[in-house]
Amino acid sequence: MKITRIFNQPNGKSEFAELDIALKDGGPIGFLSERFPVGEMMFRETPSDYDFKWHPAPQRQLLFILTGRCEFMVSSGETRQFGAGDVLLLEDTEGEGHCSKALFNEVRHSIFVTLPESVVLA
Repeated sequence: MKITRIFNQPNGKSEFAELDIALKDGGPIGFLSERFPVGEMMFRETPSDYDFKWHPAPQRQLLFILTGRCEFMVSSGETRQFGAGDVLLLEDTEGEGHCSKALFNEVRHSIFVTLPESVVLA
């Protein structure tokens, strides 16, 4: 299963990368990853006019997008669009951070799940 990662380079600039989460055959219920310890969970509703300029993630966290579409921009100016079903790992907790905004005048519903620094998703 592929997810998108936003992380810092040593110079404080953010960039995108892809992570491939390994899955194993779980029998009739499908394919499963290993279990990962997590911290806290928070539900969020983002308004349709959301346009948040440069900011780092407040903590290392997964973002699960439930509804709505959005765009993220990293330090290089590269942008990517995400929507329902997409998962991002936000690790740019220092430095310049990223920009994020709503697309198509849509409200976004999402879930944040914090991750301890010791957790390696790969």
